[in-house]
Amino acid sequence: MVSWATLLLVATPLIYLFVRAAEAGWQRYLSVMWSERVAELAVRTTGLCLSALAVAIAVALPSAWVVVRSDLPKRRLWAVLLALPLVFPSYVAAFTWVSFFGPRGYLQGWLGPLGVERLPEFVYGFSGATLVLGLFTYPYVFLLLVAAIRTLDPALEESSRALGVGRAGTFLSVVLPQLRPAFYGGSLLVVLYTLSDFGAVSIVRFNTFTLSIYNAYRGLFDRSLAAALATVLVVLTLAWIGLEAGLAGRLRPAQERRSSAPRRSPLGRWRWPAMAFLGTVVALSLVVPTGVIVFWGVRALWIGNTLGRVGLEALASVGVSLAAAVVAVLLALPPVIWSVRYPGRWAFWVERGCHAGYALPGLVVGLAWVFLATRYLGWAYQTLGLLVTAYVVRFLPQALAAGRSALAAAPPVLEEAARDLGSPPLEVFRTVTLPLVRPGLLMGGALVFLTAMKELPATLILRPSGFETLATRIWSTATEGIYSEAALPSFLLLAVSAVPLYLLVIRPALGERRGRRAAIGRLR
Repeated sequence: MVSWATLLLVATPLIYLFVRAAEAGWQRYLSVMWSERVAELAVRTTGLCLSALAVAIAVALPSAWVVVRSDLPKRRLWAVLLALPLVFPSYVAAFTWVSFFGPRGYLQGWLGPLGVERLPEFVYGFSGATLVLGLFTYPYVFLLLVAAIRTLDPALEESSRALGVGRAGTFLSVVLPQLRPAFYGGSLLVVLYTLSDFGAVSIVRFNTFTLSIYNAYRGLFDRSLAAALATVLVVLTLAWIGLEAGLAGRLRPAQERRSSAPRRSPLGRWRWPAMAFLGTVVALSLVVPTGVIVFWGVRALWIGNTLGRVGLEALASVGVSLAAAVVAVLLALPPVIWSVRYPGRWAFWVERGCHAGYALPGLVVGLAWVFLATRYLGWAYQTLGLLVTAYVVRFLPQALAAGRSALAAAPPVLEEAARDLGSPPLEVFRTVTLPLVRPGLLMGGALVFLTAMKELPATLILRPSGFETLATRIWSTATEGIYSEAALPSFLLLAVSAVPLYLLVIRPALGERRGRRAAIGRLR
């Protein structure tokens, strides 16, 4: 029963969004759907998705290959540095880039003595949105490619070379086809992120569906138009998901075991160009935003800005994000237990249906709950509870995936033994099942907390009057060009986000490394 309630919670905003869009009449709805404005927005948004994806792949593929299959010095350090840009929210990345590469940014100031009075405005519009979103989403593709390249069987490449095929031909005909699952999965993540992005496109001034929906809701106060545009964005999102599923469904199962360990190719004369390429990527996606944030933060403190107000916003961000993480973990438990311990058709579809919210942009989820609350749940409108609910609907799949993987890896024989010994179901759950699934739920909760801290569009729409989070403060000050006031909340946001990032990535890696060292010590 609880699992069905969770599914209803996730599906309600999406269903009501289409109902609200149709309330103005099918004639008007169809006129919006087939208007030149929607066609233009579809072309602009799709073009941005494809261009950002092209940049992400162009960066991720050579970086992953060099890090895994070459003798590049400090390969592990490069791998960590290339993955770190993922912690920057798009709106933080955008305002730091505008501050640095803008027509009169820091770079122009350094080039001023050389006669450069103004830089081209490439950081704005389509080019700016492409570079920002491409350079700060490539880690999605990079991480999946690194994992895939490490599992490749080198025997296939050796056979191709033995048949007289050159290195380039072997890479194109043997290696790339084996990397298609990683390409498809990472590309979908990049496209979904670009479709749902609101902060970066608003700062670099490039109009997409998300920005048009927000302007229709806030500026024009036309909620029917906003709902209609939101349904188009939902259809576009589902189309990309369906395309990825269709492409991935045609793939053959990969070989599970390698015949031998892969050999690392010597870079030779390409070593310095490879390091220059990786250094440029790290500089643009990590050094520049970090340096700008630190500079503006120090400058803000120097001119007398205090952390008092920003501290309150940090507490507000932590409070609502922590509440969302706790609620998401509690709601994830019943579907996880049902689908893993009592599998069946209904369990499968309920558990999969609970993932629907993750495929929807935060702006769409926020609008749907606003429409629903103003019509039927007036007591919930402008409350923190509604904001937390939107976070839960949006990020529940993260708790579901982590909890499911933890429970699936735990042997059910322990629970069966407890029941055979006469323990009641609740006691079995408390003493056996919960300890088994707790690590996965904690990881899922940390992931929900991390993503909720950075969520911007849903927070802008659903927050109560006067309620500010770090994300909304960064966006409001950055869009007004007050970068000194955006730096301190950006620094705090990254600092707070580093805690779950440590629990999710760094600590497990350190534990695995210590485990390997201990095993080697025992062998010696």
